[in-house]
Amino acid sequence: MCNVQDPVKQSKLLPLKAFNFLIYGTMVIFTSFFQLYLQDAGMNKLEIGSLMSLGPLVSLFAYPFWTIWSDRLQNTRRILLIMMTGTLLLIQFVFHASTYNMVYLAMILFFFFQSPMFAQSNTLILGYVADKPQKFGIFRNWGSIGWAVAAVSAGLLIDRIGISRLSFLITGILILAIGTVLLLPPRKTSSETPPIRLRGFAHFAFNRYFVSFTLLGILVSVPNVMNNTFMSLYITELGGSKTMVGLAVFLSSFLEIAVLVLFHRYLKRSLPTLVGCLALVSVLFCIRWLLMASTAHPLEIALIQVMHCITFGGYFYVGTQVVSQLVPPVHRASAQSLFTLTWSGISGVIGSLVGGWFYQNFGGATMYIMGFMLAMIGAIGFGVMWYWLRNQSHHPKTDTLGEEPEEL
Repeated sequence: MCNVQDPVKQSKLLPLKAFNFLIYGTMVIFTSFFQLYLQDAGMNKLEIGSLMSLGPLVSLFAYPFWTIWSDRLQNTRRILLIMMTGTLLLIQFVFHASTYNMVYLAMILFFFFQSPMFAQSNTLILGYVADKPQKFGIFRNWGSIGWAVAAVSAGLLIDRIGISRLSFLITGILILAIGTVLLLPPRKTSSETPPIRLRGFAHFAFNRYFVSFTLLGILVSVPNVMNNTFMSLYITELGGSKTMVGLAVFLSSFLEIAVLVLFHRYLKRSLPTLVGCLALVSVLFCIRWLLMASTAHPLEIALIQVMHCITFGGYFYVGTQVVSQLVPPVHRASAQSLFTLTWSGISGVIGSLVGGWFYQNFGGATMYIMGFMLAMIGAIGFGVMWYWLRNQSHHPKTDTLGEEPEEL
């Protein structure tokens, strides 16, 4: 006799795989080619950078808003449908706005619905595989596949139909993604997010190692945002096609899963080792930006993006492990949110604005030289942290409330 608490049959979760494939495919097309659409519409690099900076800025408010409503409704599927419908409607205003002011207003509203979508999609997966959390990676990997496949396919297609028809491509895939969510069986999910506790917050918020780690992370992440925002423009400026842009995005992501698996399996979890690894990854960032500044052919740019798999993937994975080492268990959820906030939110605003200004006034190569300098400062800073932790045998307290540290 079948128990009502049994997990949903695998066949009923096929739309969940399709959803992840399509939603990640939609977003990679937007993030990789929208800048080219704006340039085609007459915007310069600084205007494009300021417009794209709205995404991380709006996300600072959008994330808590949608998280609160998701917790209240206890229905991630419904929240996602609202967000996707809002995104679908507002993308029409973004592409058909007749003035810059209307574009900016439409983008603010668009990012309000779109920016937390990946976080909510992960919550949706966890809700359907709650009794078998090890299956999360299987469903999440379909998003990575969609990201890579859509990037290459969209580049080829846009070269044929023209960048002016980008809105039709994004709209069509987003409608299909909404359809896959509608096919999912209704399921209310209980929130397992640990509450944010303010007691003892200052023990890590003002810890010199945590603050240093956060500030150095911003320095390293700002050039990464510059690259994500302006790489497509840099490729076309050197004579590359939209297909080349898609190839560059594909190469930047297709090995990321393998890199994360290797880090998880072989990386030693001691704090000095982790911080030393951050210093090494920051050096790789430096090499990456120097190569980008010196390249003269769009294919070289695409090949350099392979380094993204180990630089971005490695930094974010190791960074989450460092946070867990530096922060008491009761505050780890809050600290991880703060880490993500600084990496994608604050750095996103700075990187888009500063990158746009440098690109507009001094060119793409100078922008990447500036990125090299910022990453080098970050690498030196992490190297100093590693030296202190290793040679002074200093281990920041991870538990101020008498709790045992969580196993990593």
